[in-house]
Amino acid sequence: MSSQAPDTPSTPAGPERRSRLRQYQVQLLERMQAAKTGAAAGGRELGVMIGGHHCLLDLTQISEIVPLQPVTPVPLAQDWYQGLANIRGNLTGVIDLARYQGQAAGDAAASERRLITFAPSLGFNCALLAERVLGLRKLADMQAVEASADAGPEWSSQHFTDGEGQQWTRIDLAQLVRESRFLQVGL
Repeated sequence: MSSQAPDTPSTPAGPERRSRLRQYQVQLLERMQAAKTGAAAGGRELGVMIGGHHCLLDLTQISEIVPLQPVTPVPLAQDWYQGLANIRGNLTGVIDLARYQGQAAGDAAASERRLITFAPSLGFNCALLAERVLGLRKLADMQAVEASADAGPEWSSQHFTDGEGQQWTRIDLAQLVRESRFLQVGL
């Protein structure tokens, strides 16, 4: 029986190992700073249909996409506040953003509708009702459209056009949850 230890993969020597560790720490710090500034994921957005309009949601501001759940209405609430849904054991407020903006709800089939939950970092436990999810989009592949005087509220004032000429409105959920009207769901 041999007293030698089994072969172990060689590890880098001291200075080389410290250099790799330092490089990893720098990359990790850069990623964390990019996430804080919203530059994460290379400008990728989730494309959704809300009220018949193509909208973009920042991936850092959403948590998950879930199939439409049964929603329990809340008495004496605004018509755009659909009620509460049980999403993974949490009661989550469901917002119809089209109605919030004074528009008619879209006509998508119930099987296509999804709930897009807000990221926990926003501190607001709710979900947007989307008629359908259209997939990921890159802002780098789109052209910004100059904002007009009636561009709408600040949380939806950024507009883009994709390569096919389709217009998109970027919804900033962090600004939306700070709007006083949005915070008043009661009548």
